[in-house]
Amino acid sequence: MPPFSLLLNPVRRYAWGSPTAIPALTGTAPDGTPQAELWLGAHPSAPSLLTCGDDGDDGPRQLDRLIAADPDGMLGADTVRRFGPALPFLFKVLAADRALSLQVHPTRAQAEAGYAAEQALGIPLDAPERVFKDRGHKPELICALGDFEALCGFRPAAGTARLLDALGVLPHWAAALRSRPAEAVLPGLLRAGLDATDGELAAVTEALRRAAALGDTAASDGPYAVEGPDAASCAAYARLADEYPGDRGLLAALLLNHVRLTAGQALHLDAGVPHAYLRGVGVELMANSDNVLRCGLTPKHVDTDGLTAVTSFRAGVPEVLAPIPAEHGFEGFEGFEEEYPTPAAEFRLSRLRPGSAAARVDLATPQILLCVSGQALLRSPGGAELPLPAGSSAYLRPCAGPVELTGPGARLFRATTG
Repeated sequence: MPPFSLLLNPVRRYAWGSPTAIPALTGTAPDGTPQAELWLGAHPSAPSLLTCGDDGDDGPRQLDRLIAADPDGMLGADTVRRFGPALPFLFKVLAADRALSLQVHPTRAQAEAGYAAEQALGIPLDAPERVFKDRGHKPELICALGDFEALCGFRPAAGTARLLDALGVLPHWAAALRSRPAEAVLPGLLRAGLDATDGELAAVTEALRRAAALGDTAASDGPYAVEGPDAASCAAYARLADEYPGDRGLLAALLLNHVRLTAGQALHLDAGVPHAYLRGVGVELMANSDNVLRCGLTPKHVDTDGLTAVTSFRAGVPEVLAPIPAEHGFEGFEGFEEEYPTPAAEFRLSRLRPGSAAARVDLATPQILLCVSGQALLRSPGGAELPLPAGSSAYLRPCAGPVELTGPGARLFRATTG
């Protein structure tokens, strides 16, 4: 088996997905249905296929099965010692035309305890009320490929109080946020939002729609006078009200920061941070877990007690990440690799700009290369070549020698362990 293989990646079709963005990236014809996520990895529910197997057969093979059959060969002994005999990360292209559910991920300790408790209760893994599908945590990183909107973490208390005042809704929330520390108030407000009356939800929805219609033209002393960044936030919240009518998650969303990213900017979401991706296309890299506790904007199960137990109620402005020169970049090209630093051990994301001169790609760890524009070329020490046009990807196994990468004008993302 060569050190690199072309990946064939499954598309996940969810209602919030874009019908055109992933086909545009991969050069395939849209079929009229939403294509929400392109999964690159070895998650057992939707593994990628490799174009050749370990016995020389050129037929596609499931990456998870190849890893199970030869963990050291496919992952490297070092990775197996650190994370066990499974690829520790999942790489995705995410394409959202409407908002994903508002959600939180647990810490590893919370996931292990929750999984054990649900196993003891005999709750099937595929039951709608099942929360902990595995024992893992799920830190994640989203990097925008264009304009991208998200909700991320609790907004500073003064900002949320100002927004509620401008909208003329929930005055008791604004008063509470001004009178006590945010971490003492937010748990109760989150519960109150999820338990809101129809009247409270209707009043907030109407105020958001009026503010969004007025936009930045609102008079500074008039009703629904929401200006500056808050005006963009109100427009996003009003879209949520239209996309998920009657969903109490709208009130929870009012407590969160509205963030707009441009191409190349990223967000890191650690355990406990409530978030939702609203619209746009990005590459997402995460620990290989499926543990999600939802806060709303979804017809799926919402476990309020479990949610508040794992949520971090610290308020603040989220850090928007820009790539920095990689400390240990590839050899052969100045500024060739830029990385997005995070504390996650399971994954590392970097952005590559190959040139016409060959750059040497170290293969000490398992990795996936995704080409998002142009065309790149991989070449092994033995002379084997693999073209990577836009939308294609390759799995690179750990091995003794480096491979070469060229591709003037191409842009790639590299996913590997942290």
